[in-house]
Amino acid sequence: MHLLASLAPGKRLLMAGAALTLVGCSANPVYTTTGIVLTNYAEAEATPYVLEMNDPEMACTLGLSLDPLVYSFSRVMSAPDGIGALLMLLAANCTEYKAMEAELTYLRANHEGHVNAARDAREQVKRLNAEVATRRLLAFERAMSAYDFDAGAEPLECPFLFNEQDELTFLMGLVTGLQAIVNDANSGAMAGIPRNIAPQAERAVRCIDNEQWGGVPSAVRALVWLLLPDTRPPMSPDPWQVLEHNRELGFDRGFRVASALEVVAAETFGRPDVLAAALEAAAEAEGSMKVSSAYRLLDGVARRVLMHASDKHWAANYGYRTPSNSFGSLSPVSRRSTEVMDLDGLL
Repeated sequence: MHLLASLAPGKRLLMAGAALTLVGCSANPVYTTTGIVLTNYAEAEATPYVLEMNDPEMACTLGLSLDPLVYSFSRVMSAPDGIGALLMLLAANCTEYKAMEAELTYLRANHEGHVNAARDAREQVKRLNAEVATRRLLAFERAMSAYDFDAGAEPLECPFLFNEQDELTFLMGLVTGLQAIVNDANSGAMAGIPRNIAPQAERAVRCIDNEQWGGVPSAVRALVWLLLPDTRPPMSPDPWQVLEHNRELGFDRGFRVASALEVVAAETFGRPDVLAAALEAAAEAEGSMKVSSAYRLLDGVARRVLMHASDKHWAANYGYRTPSNSFGSLSPVSRRSTEVMDLDGLL
């Protein structure tokens, strides 16, 4: 006869309850404790360490590898949305770098008249941009969830941001949301990113100090004004002037994120004059700007965006990416002098 069946009903109930308690203890507390420790370590130590790096490729690989591990603990504890937003943001960058290379392949093939190669690369660009957009939407949603922020609340209620890292997480979440819209547009709307992120970002970014964060908040607002002119307040300055001014604030602060946003705006809205001026200014700043030691990664990622904008122009017009000594210029001095200089460098 089964042991439980031989016991009185009261004792059977007591033993069943004890068994359930033991099962719960073996399945949850250790996992929960581990998740809390890992999340706290990632926020307190790993994140500042990564932000001090100047290696966007390695940083994005960290996001790819750690996000599934860290965020899996949302099954046994509160979702670690703060660190989860940054990890997914980094993971999206990895895919974007692949999309950048595919886009250059398309432009070079198109320049050389290789129709099938260009068509194939163009399709790859669309697919990769859809993947980037999907990841960036998730990063945006996590960042908003981390601070219980409701962008549609009236009046606007700014979230409680305890320290600079919270401010950065919230700010980068907003920037990433805007990037998701641009990526989705470049994919042919394959990802279906909601466009109402843009006005939400324009409102939310008012909660962040513009001077402290190198002009990024105002650059975000200016970009949204260009995307959605109805969001631009009466008597506000011209968005292009706002972008130019905040580009300089970014140089002073030690990272070129606002400059990268200006370049994205110039490409999106067909302003080659702004593109040329922004790239020239970013290149000049490279020699004089003191990169923020705490946020080297921000400038490193921004520089990738700036260099890619330059590479696209060179690949489309000359069939090759920006020469190593020509960042900031959109045309060679002469094709022959460039070739001679390159040959001399090989001797």
